[in-house]
Amino acid sequence: MGYKISNGNQPISLICLVAGVLMLVSALAADFGRKALMVFGTDCRGAFLIMGAIGIFFGLFLFPTEKHHRKIIHILFLFPLLFAFAVTVIIPLVLGIGYSFTDWDGIRMKKVVGLANYAKMFRQPSFIWSILITFLFVVFNMILVNLVAFLLALLCTSKIKGMGFFRAAYFLPNLIGGIVLGYIWQFIFSNVATKWTSALFGNQYSMLSDTKTAFFAIILVYVWQYAGYIMLIYITGLNTVPGDVLEAAAIDGATPLQTLFNIKIPMIAPTITICTFLTLTSAFKMFDVNLALTNGTGSVADFMGSYITNGTEMLALNIYSTAVVENKYSFGEAKAVLFFIILAAVSILQVKITSKKEVEL
Repeated sequence: MGYKISNGNQPISLICLVAGVLMLVSALAADFGRKALMVFGTDCRGAFLIMGAIGIFFGLFLFPTEKHHRKIIHILFLFPLLFAFAVTVIIPLVLGIGYSFTDWDGIRMKKVVGLANYAKMFRQPSFIWSILITFLFVVFNMILVNLVAFLLALLCTSKIKGMGFFRAAYFLPNLIGGIVLGYIWQFIFSNVATKWTSALFGNQYSMLSDTKTAFFAIILVYVWQYAGYIMLIYITGLNTVPGDVLEAAAIDGATPLQTLFNIKIPMIAPTITICTFLTLTSAFKMFDVNLALTNGTGSVADFMGSYITNGTEMLALNIYSTAVVENKYSFGEAKAVLFFIILAAVSILQVKITSKKEVEL
């Protein structure tokens, strides 16, 4: 049964709307004017703001217009989500783009500098290096995470005992926070693994002591953490493959490999698209493990004619270091805008390519 609209609701609706608008405007005006809204000796700006919003909500809900009532209700229920998205994503993005053209230091802005921040970052060898190793990191992880996750999904969908235990065990690393995970593995690489190398090769060698091996150490930790999450998505995709199709293939004499490559993989192409997209975006935005494991340290002797000390610093960590550590917020905003453009372009390109593969399969 739906809500029955009655013209008798019109006076109540108008009263709620007018009262709500007046209370909301009064609260906002007092707040922007930095004045108290005193009622019975109490500042009621917050109460007026909430009561005004509630009054507008009920006024629109009771609005006696048959034609537009359903649209009004849809907008009302979508508004909290859209408002939260605008406040946390859209508005900061627009403000960030604006700040990237200024000399904003996080508190005040003195002048507009135009494209100076963008020109400066392309002349910074450490930033160019961060872009290069980030792309390299993304390529390695897209391949390794999806490969490991798919193999684990095949194992967890086979008829073996303790399948639930294996699923939980493989997914468990994803529940550990990136900062904690990074420090755990830092201890393993610097203390536990060095004892093994000392026993096997006679020297205590840590993967974190060299830029190249430290980079692969970050890849190892990331794959170990993220493969379990992607595995669950692959398990869901494999479970959607119709059983009668697999039975028909077995009756026709198809081998397990033929069934895998000719039936299962083509039929879970949409799942592969989703997993590839998630892996790509997550690898680009990887920050916490990088911070905890190496903090971006690592030497590169000669890159663009400079000696670089941030040999393992990914793009997200480079932006954080520029804005927060070095207190160059407008410069960091310019880097973040470029990061957003790169991530959006690569993600759209990846989705289009894999979607075409779905149609071909």
